[in-house]
Amino acid sequence: MKSNKIICFGEILWDIFEDGKKLGGAPFNVTNSLKDLGANVEFISRIGKDFLGNEILKELKSRGVSTIFLQEDPIYPTGKVTVDIDSDGSAKYEIDNDSAWDYIEKEAKTVKMVSDASAFVFGSLIARAKSFEALNSFLKVSKFSIFDINLRPPFYNQSLLIDLMNKSDMLKFNDEELDIIANGLESPFNSIDKNIEFIAERTKTKIICVTKGKCGAVLYHHGDWFYNNGYRVIVKDSVGAGDSFLATLINGLIEKEPLQKTIDYACAMGALVANSFGANPTISMNDLESFIHTYKDH
Repeated sequence: MKSNKIICFGEILWDIFEDGKKLGGAPFNVTNSLKDLGANVEFISRIGKDFLGNEILKELKSRGVSTIFLQEDPIYPTGKVTVDIDSDGSAKYEIDNDSAWDYIEKEAKTVKMVSDASAFVFGSLIARAKSFEALNSFLKVSKFSIFDINLRPPFYNQSLLIDLMNKSDMLKFNDEELDIIANGLESPFNSIDKNIEFIAERTKTKIICVTKGKCGAVLYHHGDWFYNNGYRVIVKDSVGAGDSFLATLINGLIEKEPLQKTIDYACAMGALVANSFGANPTISMNDLESFIHTYKDH
C-alpha cells in the first residue's frame, strides 16, 4: 500500500434506480475508486442503524473498503437518493433530507488522522447540515484540502461555497458549475480558462481542475496548463464518472506523477465509468492503462 494517506469525508448512500439500488455518494465513489487504484485511503461517514446501513457494511467489506471510521446513527436513517437517467445518460438526483450522513460527528481520532494525511477530500453536499461542524474542524488541520464542488440544488449557497473555496488548496468543477460560480462572483469572462484564472485569483487557489464531459478536462496547476480532449465512448450512465475522474487525478497528484499523464489517466477513468452502469464499476490501474493504449492504437 502507498505511504501517502488520503482521507475522504462525506455522504455514503444508496442510489435508487428504476431497476434496483447501487452504492453511491460522491465522497464514497472517490474513496472506492482510489482503493481500486491502490491508494492508501480512509473514509469518514455515517450510516443509520437499519437494514440499508447493514447492507452498506456488507458491501464495503466485500469491496475491501475500510469501515473503521464509518459511524452508526441511532436516530437518522441511512441515506437514499432517487436517480433518474435521461436518454443521453445524464443523471438527475432527488436527495433525501435528514440522513445519517448529515450528522457525522467530529472525533479526536479522525481529527488526528486528517492532520497526518497527505490530502483531505470533501464536497459541497456535506455542508448542508450538522456535518458542517466536523468539516470545519478537519479543514483547520488539513495539510492539503481538495474541494469537489459537486453542486446539488438546492443544497448550497454562494457565500458558503466561497468560504469553502477560500479554505481549500485545490478545486474541482465541471464546466456548468464553473459557469454558475464565476457568474455569482461577477466574472466578466466567458471562457473556461479565463474563469479558472479569475477564481484562482479571487480564492488564492493554486490548483483548479474543470471537467468538460465528453470533451475532456483542463488542469490549472501553479500557473501551468494541461489539457485532455476526452475519449470517445458510448455513455451508458454518467453517475460517478466525475468522482472516478477526481480519484484518478488525486492519485496522480499525490504520487507526483507527470501532470499531463495525470489528466490523461483521469479523463480515461471518467470515460470508462461513463461506459458502465452504476457509479462504482471495478476499474484497476491495469484496466486504465490497457484502455489508454488500445485507444491510442486506433
